[in-house]
Amino acid sequence: MYKAFGIVNSSGRNIYVDGMQDYRPIGAFSFLGRYRVIDFPISNMSNSNIDRIQVYINDKPRSLVEHLGTGRHYNINSKSGKLQLLFAEHTNSNDIYNTDISCYMDNMESLSRMSQPYVVIAPSYMVYSIDFNQFIHTHIDSGADITLLYHAVDNAKEAYLTCNVLDLNRQKGVQAIEANHGNKKNQNIYMDTCIMKTELFISLVKEAKKLSSMYTLTDVINDKCETLDIRGVAHKGFFASVTDFPSYYKANMDLLNYKAAQELFHEDWPIYTRTNDSCPTQYFDSAEVKNSVISNGCQIEGTVENSVIGRGCVIKKGAVVRNSVVLAEVTVGENVHVENEVVDKWAKLVRKKEIVSPAENPGYIKREDTL
Repeated sequence: MYKAFGIVNSSGRNIYVDGMQDYRPIGAFSFLGRYRVIDFPISNMSNSNIDRIQVYINDKPRSLVEHLGTGRHYNINSKSGKLQLLFAEHTNSNDIYNTDISCYMDNMESLSRMSQPYVVIAPSYMVYSIDFNQFIHTHIDSGADITLLYHAVDNAKEAYLTCNVLDLNRQKGVQAIEANHGNKKNQNIYMDTCIMKTELFISLVKEAKKLSSMYTLTDVINDKCETLDIRGVAHKGFFASVTDFPSYYKANMDLLNYKAAQELFHEDWPIYTRTNDSCPTQYFDSAEVKNSVISNGCQIEGTVENSVIGRGCVIKKGAVVRNSVVLAEVTVGENVHVENEVVDKWAKLVRKKEIVSPAENPGYIKREDTL
């Protein structure tokens, strides 16, 4: 294969998940009970034999650094490979100067030392599976300067409103990268994933810094659509963009559908994560579970329907958890009814017996909160 190194970037414009992001970056979000969102781009790279990976972190790094560790659990080659964590000087997520270009410039010395001729860049806030090895070959064979990954959707009027879209010609050439304003149903959602020569990437980063302190890599690539050969490649399968609170909730709930889960998880394409040794979940005689994902270490006495339950949760007798995403170590007390909610870690729902939000507007219960 052609030699490439990987970049997993956490900077994105107009991206914020209310409530949950107050405590950790999106890449560190619990996903489907067992994983973190960042596990997917790193696993895609590791499975594609990309074993030199840089992870750029620009806000609230503790939980993400703790989860990534040395990267050994991602099956990265211990001799030739390395997972490198790099940090930005700007750490305020709402700072207009806190861009991916700023983060790259802060770490230009590390970038300049990479010997691989190609770079694959993927975001830490999107969930999908892809063979980057095949993506690289497609890029090389096409002769393009830059290749962008996109996903065709038919619900862009109400979803993906914080994402960019690609304007493609008939030959899949990229004519422009534009914001999704929700004015068209069918759009090609740019997955913030691209490949190019390392030399070109570094020159674009430096040029973007000179053009504007607010420029992102997407901005400078868009500027080059007329002068460089930039092409789009379609992605098939499950795709979720975790860029706001509704999209996080929906991504978890969508994967309760077995067919959707089969599009993301493949027998020969493992998604690696940090292991957590805990006992199996205990189901009591009074427990009733339907169409749900239940993680290890839970105690289930009540009813769970169409929900994702994280590790170590306790669902007491008479409790009902329905259409909800419950993170690790949450307690739902006796006869408490929880519906259409995202419940953050270590929350205790014991006194308020009815905690129900509208299905079209799921609620959020804060980390370590007691209701």
